[in-house]
Amino acid sequence: MRLENRIALVTGAGRGIGRAIAEHYGREGAKVAVADLTLESARDTVQAIEASGGTAMAIAMDVTNEQAVDDGVAAIVEQWGGLDIALANAGVQHIDPVHKLAFADWSKVMSVHLDGAFLVTRAALQHMYASGGGTMLYMGSVHSLEASPLKAPYVAAKHGMLGLCRAVAKEGAEHGVRSNIICPGFVRTPLVDKQIPEQAKELGISEEDVISKVMLKNTVDGKFTTLEDVSELAVHLAAFPSAALTGQSIVVSHGWHMQ
Repeated sequence: MRLENRIALVTGAGRGIGRAIAEHYGREGAKVAVADLTLESARDTVQAIEASGGTAMAIAMDVTNEQAVDDGVAAIVEQWGGLDIALANAGVQHIDPVHKLAFADWSKVMSVHLDGAFLVTRAALQHMYASGGGTMLYMGSVHSLEASPLKAPYVAAKHGMLGLCRAVAKEGAEHGVRSNIICPGFVRTPLVDKQIPEQAKELGISEEDVISKVMLKNTVDGKFTTLEDVSELAVHLAAFPSAALTGQSIVVSHGWHMQ
């Protein structure tokens, strides 16, 4: 029970990596605020946490909406009395080469990832500073550290989140706040599954080749990173006891990108 009596917020927690982390936080004893675009999708994760004996609440939160983020964080503090851990995880993807990329598609990806991370951070820090500390986490990617073709807005946004994480580590230290960014390789989520046929079409190769020659090419063993791999790291970072680990990008990717 590494997170016993801690209060955590996970955005984009209705499915995929966010849901896996929210459920793992619940198993480790945290009270978990599950934020997603709709209450319905958030409630599915809440029910799973409660079925395992955990405590959770559902929050409808569009992370690109300033008022929705502020109200959601305020609701957590009102119900449970504080906020110890916040993970900015909500994300989307768009596949296109830069010369064909619509500004609207660029803006959507940047807004969800980077603007959303900022809004969640600002709201969380106000409560963490007032209470004497906390942990701010970000769901980055190997693409926070290097690039791949066809993903310019995603790569740019993930690089930006790394910068935000480092700035928060510098500013938050005097208030007892640590900040780190998780950088997974490819995890077999609906977001990744959607990319496979899109990349196959754009690159003119088979879906099998997208997996083996694009997504997993640079891993040491040709394997996808798992939800459990990422959620275990998220628990470790949330539970880490000191600012010895802050401002860091931690890669979990089967060896794709070694720092």
